[in-house]
This record gives sequence, C-alpha cells and structure tokens, in this order.
Amino acid sequence: MSGPTQTLSGRHALVTGASGGIGLAIVHSLLEAGANVTMTGRDQARLEAAADSLPPDRVHLVDRFDVTDADAIALGVIAAHDGFGPVEILVNNAGEAPSAPFDKMTPAFWNKVILTDLTGVFLVTQAFLADIKASRAGRIINIASTAGLTGYRYVSAYAAAKHGVVGLTRSLALELARTGATVNAVCPGFTDTPLITRSIEAIVAKTGRTPEDARAELAKANPQGRLVSPQEVADTVLWLAQPSASAITGQAIAVAGGEVLAG
Repeated sequence: MSGPTQTLSGRHALVTGASGGIGLAIVHSLLEAGANVTMTGRDQARLEAAADSLPPDRVHLVDRFDVTDADAIALGVIAAHDGFGPVEILVNNAGEAPSAPFDKMTPAFWNKVILTDLTGVFLVTQAFLADIKASRAGRIINIASTAGLTGYRYVSAYAAAKHGVVGLTRSLALELARTGATVNAVCPGFTDTPLITRSIEAIVAKTGRTPEDARAELAKANPQGRLVSPQEVADTVLWLAQPSASAITGQAIAVAGGEVLAG
C-alpha cells in the first residue's frame, strides 16, 4: 500500500459499519490512498476477521460501536483518538435496509429503521464534528442510497431515513462551508453485498422465486443490467475524500448505472 496514489497520507479516517460489504471496500481504498483507518462495528469477531489481512499499524478497531447509542459513540470517540488522533475523514456507512408493506409496518419497525439509518448518522456526525471542523479540510461522507433520491415499494421507512440523510447532508454542508470541511452523500443503487443477499432471500421467501430470478429482478432496476460493485461505491468515497474535491459539497451522488434517471 504505497506509491504515487497516497494522496491521503497520514490522514485519519473513521468508517462505521466497516466489517464487510461497502464499508470494508471503503477501508481498503482509504488505506491504499495512505490514510490511517479506524474501523468500527458492533461485533468484535467480525471486525477482527475483516482486518486480518490489513496492516496492523494502519488500522485501529473499535468494537461495540452502536450508532444508535450516544454513550457507546462517546466511548468510540475516545478509542478512535487513542488510535490515530482526531478524525479528519468520517464515513457514515452503518445501516440496515429491512422491508415491509406500509400497512403491516409497526411503529417499532419504523422507529428502529429511522434510529439506525438517520439518527445514527446525526449522533456519529455530531460526536466527531469538533474534529472535522478543527481539521480545516475535514470530510463527512454519508452512505445514503438511491432510496434517498426516489421511492421504492415496501421500503418507506428506509426511504424516509435515507431522504433524511440527504437533507442532513445538504444542510450541514452549508453550515460547514466556511470551515474548509465538505459534506456529501453517496447514493448506491442495488449493490452486490451481503445486504443484497438478504434481500434476495426475503424475495425468495415471500414469492417462491429462485435466487437467480430474484437477483436478476434487482439487477433490472439498473439500466446497465447489473448490480453495482462495492468497489465502485468505495471509489466514489475516495474521490470525495481527496484534497482535489474541496469544491464538492452538499451533493448526493448516485452510483447506480443511471437507475434514478430511468426511474
């Protein structure tokens, strides 16, 4: 992990939900660009397994990091500082995407999705905001979704949360504009991760379709006829983290093969 691409050398990045899928792809890309990375998650074993092949002097693990728990986040801030000092690049990736018909959705279901996917972004961002502002070139990158840009059936809670993340992103970008920090959202379409595997399993259980048919149906939402790769999302995050992206702020960038345009 060395070479001419190390444009983030010495910078401290923190990624939530870093033990797999998009989060782990982002960790790899940030490391390749020279950043030191704090990986957070709720499961110590999964975090350790994800970090097993990564350089131990460049990676710091913070487990029991629950984005819905302000006390756990406060402890995570201390742990992150103990690893590599103040956080300069914050990637809010942790989240979930459960589905349910609107008329069968319970208040508990709704509240859990909003708490995890929207309030979690607020809590983590607020906890690290002093670091970001002090950096004078901080980056906040929120992993939203195309569901933050348009609607989909059976995911009204998720879409509401992700629309909220996009709104938070745009508003905070204006608040921080004079500090040198940027705030952006990356909005992946259907992405080839364990999360999409669970979605496929749910479709199979509810409809009796084969996994192959369910996967093909999800891929059809993308005009390119495929699922997005986690690396494509990570590449977008890495671009936004670069010093050269200092004029890009308040944006919600779809990584979806034209899905939102087609919708």
